[in-house]
Amino acid sequence: MELDLTPKLAKKIYGGDGGAYYAWCPSELPMLKEGNIGAAKLSLDKNGFALPRYSDSAKVAYVLQGSGVAGIVLPEKEEKVLPIKKGDAIALPFGVVTWYYNKDDTELVILFLGDTKTAHKPGSFTDFFLTGSNGIFTGFSTEFVSRAWDVDESIAKTLVSSQPGHGIVKLSPSVKFPEPNKDHYKGMALNCEEAPLDVDIKGGGKVVVLNTKNLPLVGEVGLGADLVRLDGSAMCSPGFSCDSALQVTYIVRGSGRAQVVGADGKRVLEVTVKAGNLFIVPRFFVVSKIADPDGMDWFSIITTPNPIFTHLAGRTSVWKALSPEVLQAAFNVPAEVEQQFSSKRKAEEIFFPPPK
Repeated sequence: MELDLTPKLAKKIYGGDGGAYYAWCPSELPMLKEGNIGAAKLSLDKNGFALPRYSDSAKVAYVLQGSGVAGIVLPEKEEKVLPIKKGDAIALPFGVVTWYYNKDDTELVILFLGDTKTAHKPGSFTDFFLTGSNGIFTGFSTEFVSRAWDVDESIAKTLVSSQPGHGIVKLSPSVKFPEPNKDHYKGMALNCEEAPLDVDIKGGGKVVVLNTKNLPLVGEVGLGADLVRLDGSAMCSPGFSCDSALQVTYIVRGSGRAQVVGADGKRVLEVTVKAGNLFIVPRFFVVSKIADPDGMDWFSIITTPNPIFTHLAGRTSVWKALSPEVLQAAFNVPAEVEQQFSSKRKAEEIFFPPPK
């Protein structure tokens, strides 16, 4: 069966005055279902409030734009109220309750990428809302609700029916919200634009890797992630995940070209990717990208919390580890050709600046 790896844009699922929720659908991006991966975006306008909810999937959230407040309740724990801004990555283990609020003029946009192996629908997130027109308690009888909360039935009816919004609402500017607590941020989130760089190659690019060392909660999520910033016209070395992980990539900024090669040396994807595109690289397939002159940034999740990659070009590539005799035999070339090959890329690794 041919794999359709064509990058796709998200589609609006619901929304109103307060903002909108978008998702990538497995019917249009089959690799989501194939890889048990979900992908969605939340956009909140000024005073937009994403009602409290929990999901059937563990996720990594990444703030693409703006700033705001996130409320997170881990199972049987107190509420954490985090200040969030562009570049923040948040690990959301299975079973957490979350809400989001934007009090600023700038639109707040949050990307969600996660594992759907526990989901009702492979390749899709299903959110369960605690309030609103489709909230959990709208399905219970007034008797059950009043007994569960120990309130009069009239109060229970008011609590359940007073919020007509679905998922996202717009609040009055006079509504008071809890102030974010900087102490709550620690251990719950990491700003990928401010964190120490794991890779920094002049003229090539930069990488910040999200793993169990700098954000232990990703271990509970079961996913790793990284933010890659590829300089103008630079190239990302061809490489693959050598621990059978899928790589799910969202283009945050800029544009460029991508090629993916699969089994039998077959190129399965050659495409121009741009901001807003999502594409998935299957297990063991090799991917490489070249940025356009303005550069290209992308945020990826990898379906293991501490991913391991093998690169096929550059100083740290597998070729540099092989003996000259093996290279000559493998390529079926004379020694002088192998020597020219081996003498290249002795300094650069992972990212290659544009040719001079």
